Amino acid sequence: MRAKSTHNLPTDSTLLRNWRRWESGESRPDDFYAPLIAAAFDTVTAAFFPKARPNRDDELLSATGMDTLEFIGRLRMSDVSSVTLEAIRITAERLCCEYSDTDPHYLHAEGTAWLRRITSLLDGRLTLSQHREILVLAGWVALLVGCVDFDLGRRTAAEATRRAAHSLGQEAENTEITAWAAELAAWFALTQGNYHGVIEAVGPALEVSGNLGVGIQLAAQRAKAWARLGDRREAEAALADGRAILERLDFPANLDNHFVIDARKFDFYAMDCCRVAGEDRLAESYAREVIRNSTCADGSVRNPMRVSEAHLTLAMVAVRNRDLELALDEGMRALTGERRSLPSLLWIAGEAAREIIERFPDDPRTRLYLDQLRSLSV
Repeated sequence: MRAKSTHNLPTDSTLLRNWRRWESGESRPDDFYAPLIAAAFDTVTAAFFPKARPNRDDELLSATGMDTLEFIGRLRMSDVSSVTLEAIRITAERLCCEYSDTDPHYLHAEGTAWLRRITSLLDGRLTLSQHREILVLAGWVALLVGCVDFDLGRRTAAEATRRAAHSLGQEAENTEITAWAAELAAWFALTQGNYHGVIEAVGPALEVSGNLGVGIQLAAQRAKAWARLGDRREAEAALADGRAILERLDFPANLDNHFVIDARKFDFYAMDCCRVAGEDRLAESYAREVIRNSTCADGSVRNPMRVSEAHLTLAMVAVRNRDLELALDEGMRALTGERRSLPSLLWIAGEAAREIIERFPDDPRTRLYLDQLRSLSV
């Protein structure tokens, strides 16, 4: 090395100490020594002392001109206050609680307006946790709007909104929302008579939601499909799966939320399966229990859509007992309810109509029921 240059070189002892530090990796030769060492070995500096690959975080901080504290601080900055986020949580919960007894046109308009407001927040500056929570809140409201779309008979819009809710749930990595989106798909298929489609929609979602309330609803939809396919054993097994999930869950704090399942709703599921299976005594017992649990002390109805289906169940039991007068009375009570899910109501009412026509095809009163049913589908 001294043969190459003797300009400002340290003493031999100092050079030896430096060399040992370089060999051990404690330090690297600086820009003065590195070319000299490379030249001593007849090579170039870049080949002998390649530059270390920069750390990606260092590159990012360097490129943005931010130090570490500033970088972390920006990730935590948001244009949405905690008060605003809490107000949205309360609103989303309120909308879901108003599903069963609020005019569907009004609820749809309000739900859609809030969905726009919530999703518009995604264009602003959010923390990572806020971004995820807004996706979740938008997912719940989208599920609600999809339900109301379907109740109003807007099948195409309902399916589009359901898919949007599923996408929001996936992006937020929220299993409960994606499972409810699958439950809506099963519900839509059920009312269209696509019973194998119900089973296909339920299967994957039920595998990942066995410890969530939505799992009960998924199992119930599968039970309804199997009952209509004539497989009583599979229907009973699906109901048993739903009961098992119900037993594992704590009692919910808010039973008014449409996406919360309570034990009393299980009678509603069992009522449907028993009616389809021809177990009339059990079906009637469940129907009366559904009506009792859905009626408040002042006579007002808490769950009008469940009550309508219970009256249709009583109508089918009556017609099987050859009591057309009672059957039509119960059927008309179901069809004249103010809050209803049109596809679901027409589906069950159509099943009742087939039984009435089969037993009383020429009775003028049968025509009255059919005329009322047709007026709903117009």
